[in-house]
Amino acid sequence: MLKVDNINVYYGAIHAIKGISLEVNEGEIVTLIGANGAGKSTALKTISGLLRSRTGEIVFMGEKISNMAPHKIVERGLAHVPEGRRIFLQMTVRENLDMGAYTQPASATEEALERVYAQFPRLKERRKQIAGTLSGGEQQMLAIGRALMSRPKLLALDEPSMGLAPLLVEQIFCIIEELNKSGTTILLVEQNAQMALSIADRAYVIETGTIGLSGTGRELAQSDQIRKAYLGG
Repeated sequence: MLKVDNINVYYGAIHAIKGISLEVNEGEIVTLIGANGAGKSTALKTISGLLRSRTGEIVFMGEKISNMAPHKIVERGLAHVPEGRRIFLQMTVRENLDMGAYTQPASATEEALERVYAQFPRLKERRKQIAGTLSGGEQQMLAIGRALMSRPKLLALDEPSMGLAPLLVEQIFCIIEELNKSGTTILLVEQNAQMALSIADRAYVIETGTIGLSGTGRELAQSDQIRKAYLGG
């Protein structure tokens, strides 16, 4: 579904991503794990068109998207839930969700909305509430719900558990698994390596802009090297 081939991304003179290649097959949960500042979020932003690679190419559903505008990538079926949620704080829950549907025909909005409300009943309860007054967990649900309004084939999630209490982290990971079971392919960037590997079909470890290791979620969870570096054992 997604093939990333030899991308190199710079912030000015800083070489942030150094020749990364990876792929995501339809129906998978694939996770990128690694230390803070390793380049995980940069890789995701490059895939979704927010940053540009100097080399290589990115192909989604058989179409080259490397130089495509971000909103066109969303139209193709790849939605990005950014790190820090980035919801519209002054707008209501419903208005935030409507913003997620801007690439869709108006006739499809109600159906997408009902699907999101079924997935997140809390958002339906709070649909008239100002988004900035929601709890951290509710804001994360809203960020995911807003992305789902574009009816993505692939959902890219950047640090969805960041800043959440352990109980909410479990809830968010259950939601990710449910979305995957209902047909959405997932590309997950996550600092909580243990949780990410527990649900991932496959994983890539990013170390200072390069891929150090890759394998199934189970293989990496059982690797001594990964346990020492990322799982506290």
